[in-house]
Amino acid sequence: MAYIKRVESVFEIIAESNRRAILGLLVSSQQSVGQIERRLRMTQPTVSKHLRVLREAGLVESTVDAQRRLYRLNPEPLQEVDAWLAPFRHFWSAHVDALERHLDRMAQINPPAKKKPKAAKARPVPNRARPKGAAR
Repeated sequence: MAYIKRVESVFEIIAESNRRAILGLLVSSQQSVGQIERRLRMTQPTVSKHLRVLREAGLVESTVDAQRRLYRLNPEPLQEVDAWLAPFRHFWSAHVDALERHLDRMAQINPPAKKKPKAAKARPVPNRARPKGAAR
């Protein structure tokens, strides 16, 4: 039962779009609050509020580097969600595989039309200045 509560808690936390955006940033590298603010165009109080929730849930960890706090992803709670989702994957993976087969068949039946090369547009002749006194 405790496991289910932890997974439910993670789902509730990542249901909020700003938190998912923050987690998305932290996938590639650790970030400071200021970096997150700039990249997501959020205010500092908003970023701090979401980071606090993510930290309390164990989804992010922080370290202090001189004057700033750096946040990084803690994948463990997300791995628990992934493990919970595993038995359900066959429901959508079969559909994705079927879609891929269908698209391959459609490409064989109706190959994409080759684009005709565009004809070169006629360039306007530059207006050359005539020397003074020259006949028109």
